[in-house]
Parts: sequence; C-alpha cells; structure tokens
Amino acid sequence: MTSKEMAKLAYLALEDKKAEDITIIDISGVSVLADYFIIANGTNSNQVMAMADNVDEALHKAGHPVKQVEGYSEGNWVLLDYSDIIVHVFDRENRLFYDLERIWRDGNIITIEELN
Repeated sequence: MTSKEMAKLAYLALEDKKAEDITIIDISGVSVLADYFIIANGTNSNQVMAMADNVDEALHKAGHPVKQVEGYSEGNWVLLDYSDIIVHVFDRENRLFYDLERIWRDGNIITIEELN
C-alpha cells in the first residue's frame, strides 16, 4: 500500500467518525518526516479518541500498525505516526491553538480526490 492509499484510508476512517475539517497536507517535498499529514478535529475528547481508534483499526487491518501514538490519554491532540503518514486528531480548541496548517504551509494542501 502506498502512502497515498494510506492517507486515503485514514481520511475515510476520520470521515466515518464525523471528523470536522479534514485537511491533507502533502509534505513529501518539504520534509523527510512523512509524505502526508492528515489533520482533523472533533468536538470533544471522546470523539477525538474514537476517530483515532477508527484510523488505527483501519490502517492496522490494511497491514500498517501504528509506529507511535502520542496524546491519546488526554484526548485533546492525538498523534498517530505510521512513518509514511502522520495523523493529527485534535479537539477544536487545540487545533486552533497549534494551527499546523500554518506551520506546514510550505506543504501542499490537497483534496481527497487528489488521492485517487
């Protein structure tokens, strides 16, 4: 499975749990960390954790176990690192505060259609 396919699977898993404002940033040209950041937010910590669980389950079933998880117990910013993609799931307040889209503005924001 390519990183593009992994990003699409993560996007769909987030969408399945009613994630808000899912953003995909292609960072392959500006960083060696990963090819894609997927950023989304939920309305509360329970939804944030459910979204993170759903992404992890979908990618694990596809043969891509998570390499590292950060922030799950707090439920306000969960980072899921799959090497080729990194998924950030926030609550609304922390997403606005950390503003990863601004920090990674050198990357290209792409649509789900561009992952097909």
